[in-house]
Amino acid sequence: MRTVEVAIIGAGSAGLTARREVAKETDSYVVIDDGELGTTCARVGCMPSKVLIQIANDFHRRSKLLEQGISGGDDLRLNQKLAFEHVRKLRDRFVRGVKSGMESWEKTHLIRKRAKFIDDHTLDLGDEKIYANRVIITTGSSPVIPESWKEFQDFFITTDHFFEQEEMPKRVAVIGLGVIGMELGQALNRLGVEIVAIGRGRAIGGVTDPDLQEYIIKKMSEELNIVFGGVRKLERSKNGVFVHTQDKVFEVDRIILAMGRSPQLKGLQLENTSIPLNDFGVPIYDNETSMIQGTRHFIAGDVNSDRPILHEAADEGAIAGYNAVRTKVHSFQRRIPMGITFCSPNIAFVGETYKKLKDRSADFVIGKVTFEGQGRSIVMLQEKGLLHVYVDHRSGKILGAEMFGPSAEHIAHLLAWVIQFGKDVHEVLALPFYHPVIEEGLRTALRDAKNQLLEKRKGLEIPIKN
Repeated sequence: MRTVEVAIIGAGSAGLTARREVAKETDSYVVIDDGELGTTCARVGCMPSKVLIQIANDFHRRSKLLEQGISGGDDLRLNQKLAFEHVRKLRDRFVRGVKSGMESWEKTHLIRKRAKFIDDHTLDLGDEKIYANRVIITTGSSPVIPESWKEFQDFFITTDHFFEQEEMPKRVAVIGLGVIGMELGQALNRLGVEIVAIGRGRAIGGVTDPDLQEYIIKKMSEELNIVFGGVRKLERSKNGVFVHTQDKVFEVDRIILAMGRSPQLKGLQLENTSIPLNDFGVPIYDNETSMIQGTRHFIAGDVNSDRPILHEAADEGAIAGYNAVRTKVHSFQRRIPMGITFCSPNIAFVGETYKKLKDRSADFVIGKVTFEGQGRSIVMLQEKGLLHVYVDHRSGKILGAEMFGPSAEHIAHLLAWVIQFGKDVHEVLALPFYHPVIEEGLRTALRDAKNQLLEKRKGLEIPIKN
């Protein structure tokens, strides 16, 4: 039986970054993965979806051309087959980029087999066994498919197979209004597919601020057929499938399941180990060390269900890999949480959300700005959006934000940076804001928050020179 210092199960974003850290300290490691290589992000997630969204937004722009004095927009046509070929072409390029980074070690350290635990340290690979002093679990996630809907599987398109479609049918239901559902639903709608987007609660893209929620629903419903209350049942029809909501029935050709992804732990046989599991069957771990409670094993990436985003998975993998090859386990300061839905306008959150602040009874004010009537938004013909910045009532420290607006992806990054540095509204307002840019909206929201603080400061935002 082969013995290694570290066995990494899974070669996705978290597994690859864990391997990099492990390889800095030892050559006694293996990476075990029997699935498709190239990471979820590059193959079926972040990257190909953004290519499709870019095509959809470019095509949708034709509706604004005549307003700008550019004629001929109505004559533009879309070839769905060529569009999806373009998506796959760039997708394959991203995947090649990931695989090229594996060339220096895959022949010596990558095992293309499925692993399952025999005990705490022994892994069964079918025709061989490996004893590992440390194990890092980075097996990723898979799309959620309700068990009661399995008989309709021939109508389903999951995110794992979405980008293999040659063309989309005329009528599609998107079930789930989170990041994936909103991005793909709006993109396909802009490409001419008849979309009905169905969600359970009145939340879109993970927003928790009730005023912002209602604004997003109102504005997105102007473009997209959105239904709340969830799905009561599915029923086969002569030409497709009936989707029964609370008070309506929609006949569609296919259904995109966008109800999230679940940890891919089935088959690991964790029951053969002493690894403690939570109520959802996920190992209990410390997110500052990535270490599984009561063991010297680790878990990182989408499989832990904490922050299923590429940069977070990479951070967790790096932490797990770093700690797996050291005697002393180190705690790391996690980066400020940030999430972006790349619909148009963008939806984003940074730091503490409205719900988290309310749950801990925080004393905070909300700095608000609308992008309706905002200079740069008018110029871009994207005059739609709302930004809420959450600020500590006493100290003026910026705690978090939720937003829906043009180029909100950039505002989210700026806020994440200043929150991570612990800045307050006065310090940020002393920073430069160019004109005319979308970021001026952020300044307006911060000024609104400043005016609500307990301590009122006089003088200019420009600091006095010492």
